[in-house]
Amino acid sequence: MLREPLQDCQGELEIYVPHPGGAPRFCSLGISSYILATTFNPDLNAMKASKSNRPSRLLQQTLVLLLLCPLFGILPAIGQEQTKQRPRRVSGAEDQSTTPKGSPVSAPEDVDDGDVVRVETQLVSVPAVIKNNSGRPVPGLRRENFVVYEDGQPQSIANFGTAEAPFEIALLLDTSGSTRADVALIRQAANAFISSLRSGDRVAIVAFNTEQQESSQVATVEVLSELTDDRQSLQSAIQSLGSANGTPYYDALERVARQIFREPPSEEVRGRRALVALTDGVDSTSDADFAVARGRLTGLGIACYFIQVNTEDFVEDRLLKDCQDDGRLSLSAKQLKRYRAIFVPRASSDQFSDFCQMGPFERMQISRDLYNLARREMNELAKASGGKNFVAASLQDARAAFAQVANEIGTQYSLGYYPTNKARDGKFRTIRIEVRGVPDKPQVRAREGYYAPKG
Repeated sequence: MLREPLQDCQGELEIYVPHPGGAPRFCSLGISSYILATTFNPDLNAMKASKSNRPSRLLQQTLVLLLLCPLFGILPAIGQEQTKQRPRRVSGAEDQSTTPKGSPVSAPEDVDDGDVVRVETQLVSVPAVIKNNSGRPVPGLRRENFVVYEDGQPQSIANFGTAEAPFEIALLLDTSGSTRADVALIRQAANAFISSLRSGDRVAIVAFNTEQQESSQVATVEVLSELTDDRQSLQSAIQSLGSANGTPYYDALERVARQIFREPPSEEVRGRRALVALTDGVDSTSDADFAVARGRLTGLGIACYFIQVNTEDFVEDRLLKDCQDDGRLSLSAKQLKRYRAIFVPRASSDQFSDFCQMGPFERMQISRDLYNLARREMNELAKASGGKNFVAASLQDARAAFAQVANEIGTQYSLGYYPTNKARDGKFRTIRIEVRGVPDKPQVRAREGYYAPKG
């Protein structure tokens, strides 16, 4: 049976191979051009009758089919029977492409006869901001002005987006802890940010809220709006902002990767997706792990921008209060467990089981270590993804920080390439961007690298 021409839309070539079971199997290989794929299903009974002549008979049948195709015009009428069987991935592309260093990798599934084996070459997206010696953005650059190196080897640029191309942005608003009393300021800053974006930019709104689960209240991640360019809809979503009694920050990062950016980007916005988060970065209630969330976001090529709000003094004052005081704050069991695992792994779990039994100096030290950890995580993620950190001393300063982020996004170029190194070894690969054909030596800020898929 012949199949119709196959056009490369996602960089894949399907090759069907017959086997005695009668059901076809195929593998899919990464490509970057238009391919005419002709597949066949020779008479398996004839093949079984003479095992010794399989290669020659298979070749003869193939040649006959290829010669008869244009004569009988059967090429356009192909594929209808084969479409009943759809491919399935042996292991999720999401897991293959975003596994961070040190995190476990799920083993590939066993493949039965008739299953589809898919091998993909991931497009590596590299957001880049180019500025002159005065710190001003350099406009009007073209594809030929850029050279991309991976581990020192030049790469062919397969995708290029100018600074004028639209963006897709996940806006994460932290309305927990000390910011609960200032939700109005957060609304104002978020609305000003959306107003400063271009008309074609699409935005999703993610925030925290409190949900009643059985006998307790639990902080949850809430998607108030999926990606849209409808400004009125976004303003309504921001107006509905709630507040939370905890900070599921890592869960929110995972949610952005899994839900907001679950669909592959269109050609227009490929390499032009960003997370913009207003937060202090101190997680208290998440089930997710930062390393996994970080791997998912960087694996998807999401540029991460953080507006770091300083809530440390506010929190510290309340952590030192007596546990019977109505105005006190306490470190959650998940925070204490994470602190012990990261900072004092050899300590007994009993030492970190009861916050109220801890002394003031111990509480203060844990709080400061967790804030330093949060700042380090945000800095590392911004640097690794090609984004940037902005510090807001207070929520009053957040509006100015949002304006800076909007300016950054509006001047960002996006580059994409298929790596020449096809090894799926899970190793870190460095990326370097070189800009040519411009006066002086410009300042280049881009993601530093990525972890290759593994397995």
